[in-house]
Amino acid sequence: MEDLAYKIQADFMKALSHPVRLQIIEFLRKGEQNVGTIVKALGIQQSSLSRHLTILRESGILAARQQGLLIYYKIDDEEIFKVLKPVRVLLCKRLRKTEGALRSLERE
Repeated sequence: MEDLAYKIQADFMKALSHPVRLQIIEFLRKGEQNVGTIVKALGIQQSSLSRHLTILRESGILAARQQGLLIYYKIDDEEIFKVLKPVRVLLCKRLRKTEGALRSLERE
């Protein structure tokens, strides 16, 4: 049972492991958008975007609805931003450490 819990967590994290998916999530922070708007804003092809949207929807990060011919996507649960924030904080700390180490090399 514990292995299943780890697999579920890993699959969720895998859904977040692509730069385009993170861009999509950040873009949708502003609110629901249709596919055409997302394509224009992010500058990626619709076929590529569709694959990423499917992964995010299947992982429960995004919700979709169809209105006529348009499909709209939105963040399904705003808690995702509480997941991403500590990652940013951690990465900023690592970057500061790296910058400090590089500065010390310059002094040598």
